[in-house]
Amino acid sequence: MTIRVLLVDDVVDVRRMLRTTLRLRGGFDVVGEAGDGAEAVRLAESEHPDVVILDLGLPDIAGREVLTRIRERSPAAKVVVFSGADTTDQDWISEHVEGFVLKDTELDYLVDLLQTVSRPQHAESVMDLPHALASPAAARKFVRATVIDWNLTALLDDALLVVSELAANAVTHANSSLRIRLSLKESALRIDVIDHGAGTPEPQPSSNTAEHGRGLHLVSALTSAWGLEAIPGGGKVVWAELSRPR
Repeated sequence: MTIRVLLVDDVVDVRRMLRTTLRLRGGFDVVGEAGDGAEAVRLAESEHPDVVILDLGLPDIAGREVLTRIRERSPAAKVVVFSGADTTDQDWISEHVEGFVLKDTELDYLVDLLQTVSRPQHAESVMDLPHALASPAAARKFVRATVIDWNLTALLDDALLVVSELAANAVTHANSSLRIRLSLKESALRIDVIDHGAGTPEPQPSSNTAEHGRGLHLVSALTSAWGLEAIPGGGKVVWAELSRPR
């Protein structure tokens, strides 16, 4: 998912620096630049960016007023203030924006923040897979694409390991087709693997020689929580949650 950005700063060199940094990081598309408040409001209304990087010290409209107008014209946009100094309205402004960054802060922090605030807060994606040896690999491919689309690459490696283990259990031990369901909540990424087989997964005692039974210990170590829910009429949901980075 490409993050569409509107840059608002009256200093051309600052906008150029931000544009270059976002291009080098990748995953961003600068859809407009404004050097004053009136242009910022016009572009927010016409472009509907995902996020606005806003300098408060604009020559015509500043502070609360420009922020309020941008919110009115593009209510879905996230706003991150990138300001050269503290403002007397900082408490009020901080309550009405997704981030407040001073210009002497490292740009990597600003870009990380843009990625964080642009992530969807709630979403769901589902894939059905057959009872086949190839299904765990297909599950990993599905999870990879979804996690990247949701801008949660910090969780990607752990999510792939978890879904690989749970999908393999469904195919090998439950002898069942399966459904992979990813749910994005405000604090966690939840992975559900739903099968129609009998039996329940149980962590096995640690062993240096056993070929099986270690996977659920790995799932437990990687996740903030995991568990099992029986489905009325047969089958089960094995779920795991990975905490979202703040």
